[in-house]
Amino acid sequence: EVQLVESGGGLVQAGGSLRLSCDASGFAFDGHAIGWFRQAPGKEREGVSCISSSDGSTDYADSVKGRFTISSDNAKSMVHLQMNSLKPEDTAVYYCAAALRCSGSPWGSWGQGTQVTVSS
Repeated sequence: EVQLVESGGGLVQAGGSLRLSCDASGFAFDGHAIGWFRQAPGKEREGVSCISSSDGSTDYADSVKGRFTISSDNAKSMVHLQMNSLKPEDTAVYYCAAALRCSGSPWGSWGQGTQVTVSS
């Protein structure tokens, strides 16, 4: 059974940092990409970042470039999202998802999400 479990969310002041983790199981981690998405109340879900476990290539939304860093621990089948210089507009539920590639491939499996709240 494919499972993705997010952790690491919480409440932080603006300018602070959080590290999210996505624990993946039930599929060939090395052959997939893991993406982070977020959805704020009343807004559509948006892509935040993605990493290809096979070659380590990464991608970021413009809104988080320079502040967020995605990394992959293939030995543990985990992906982390280090979030620095957090802003109130980063407040959202953050989800990780798996696909064959970061682009051009459907996101077939999703975690339950972890809440990130940034206070001003």
